[in-house]
Amino acid sequence: MTRTFFGNIGSSFLALCRGLGGFYYLLWDTLRWMVVVPIRGKTKSRRDATFEQMVRVGVRSLPVVCLVLTFVGIILSLNMAEILRRFGVTEFLGNVVGVSIVKELGPLLTAVVMSGYIGAAMAAELGTMRVSEEIMALETSGINPIRFLVVPRLLATMVMLPCVTIVANIMGILGGMIIAVAVLKMDWLLYVARSYESLELSDVFTGLIKAEAFAVVICIIACRQGLTTSEGAEGVGKSTTASVVLSVVFIIVVDCILTALFYFM
Repeated sequence: MTRTFFGNIGSSFLALCRGLGGFYYLLWDTLRWMVVVPIRGKTKSRRDATFEQMVRVGVRSLPVVCLVLTFVGIILSLNMAEILRRFGVTEFLGNVVGVSIVKELGPLLTAVVMSGYIGAAMAAELGTMRVSEEIMALETSGINPIRFLVVPRLLATMVMLPCVTIVANIMGILGGMIIAVAVLKMDWLLYVARSYESLELSDVFTGLIKAEAFAVVICIIACRQGLTTSEGAEGVGKSTTASVVLSVVFIIVVDCILTALFYFM
């Protein structure tokens, strides 16, 4: 009984180490193909594939992200309005919503939505290519799958996720303004002025740095799960599910680490 218990703990720990090692190797190899190899002039970047992925990651996901952040702004404003009303400082609602959205909730919720919207699509697409032996065909033809498949996706995600986050931040603040104007009867110019004066440049950069880190997490986990898919169609479903779950978990972990670093710095 005791041996089985500790054996399960040990096997789980080894599986975790193997998984983290696989993610690290994929990230390192992808960055090498994305940065080092083009600088040396040994290969050309796939601009068309990168732009296609940018449209998928950024443009097509924008309506969903904006809708989610608008309602998040409304919910946050409703909750904070009740608290601020107790202290008679409802005019500071714009300050609270602006800082909360830009510094934390905007990047975090945008990444969570993107992990289910984009990460799942990447994992399913690469997983289908793996089980249908398309990736094996690329390797047989002398084409590196990481350069051909992963690099455009990572580059597109790193470029577009901060851009989507900026738009999502604006929509979240506007969602809060709806409650400030409709419920608290606050002048919308006062709300905008309060939101603007409460934000510092460091707050904006903090949110964008988090968005960049989340982009790497989402893409690397999705591509790793897709490239290691097996067991046919059932394996594609498992890889897609694992991609979303792991992405959300690692997004929370990375967000906690970055928040602590920015706090102590």
